[in-house]
Amino acid sequence: MTNPSATTTSVRFKGVTPFLKTKDLAKTIDFYVSLLGFVVDSKWPAVNPTNCILDNGHVHLAFGTDPQNWYGDPGLSGQLWIDVDNVMALHANLAGKVPIEWGPEVYDYGRREFAIKDCNGYLLTFSERA
Repeated sequence: MTNPSATTTSVRFKGVTPFLKTKDLAKTIDFYVSLLGFVVDSKWPAVNPTNCILDNGHVHLAFGTDPQNWYGDPGLSGQLWIDVDNVMALHANLAGKVPIEWGPEVYDYGRREFAIKDCNGYLLTFSERA
């Protein structure tokens, strides 16, 4: 689908990396690395890091402690919807390690999903085509 307001110079969006607030960067890194298999792409500044980027395949998440408190408390009015290749295996791996908010189940829009909250309270929904 073409955007009618696009100029003759076309720009292709290649991805998005949400930058989310955390109160405890080390705890957040541990949660995503130990439970969800992410790796630390980067942390900065070098001394006493306050920000990081975490990667797992094509999924990239950034977190920051916001020392100046520009953004208020951590919060997201929606969810992070993460497409995975095996919802049931991930669910089995996480069961008993973190509370499952809902699912897994197949929804009428053709996706099998379940959700958890991360250590900051962000809702993470894991989804695959059913």
